[in-house]
Amino acid sequence: MEEECYQAIKDYSPFIAWIHNISLNQQKYMKTKFRELDLGHDVRYIMFIYDNPGCSQEDLVNMFGQSKGNIAKALRKLEDKGFIQRDVNPQNRRKYMLNTTEKGNNLVPEFRRVSKQWEQEVGITEADIELKRRIRQIAINGMKLIEDN
Repeated sequence: MEEECYQAIKDYSPFIAWIHNISLNQQKYMKTKFRELDLGHDVRYIMFIYDNPGCSQEDLVNMFGQSKGNIAKALRKLEDKGFIQRDVNPQNRRKYMLNTTEKGNNLVPEFRRVSKQWEQEVGITEADIELKRRIRQIAINGMKLIEDN
């Protein structure tokens, strides 16, 4: 099979299809490495909370474009598994501040190490730093575009 046709990825395929394929394959790889945790995509919430201690459920809704219900369900699961904790916000008792637990704090560096390993295996190098910045900016622009409409 021709390399440029692998899994129907062609030169004329939409850019977003390539990004989606990369994301799915990275998730599948990570799932095999952390199979016993049964986290799937929910690990991204742990990562966000780890990087933004004291954030709110609303912050996750805004960042990931998921419904409040889906985020609440995922957070309950992560809390039950001991990766995060919800504490009442003293400034607004109807809201919670989210933080990672020791278990979550231990997972994040290991997850990032394996993720970096995946990047190296698929050919993402330090030389791609400009490409990473550009894709990050495209992601931000996409979020702003949704906010503006």
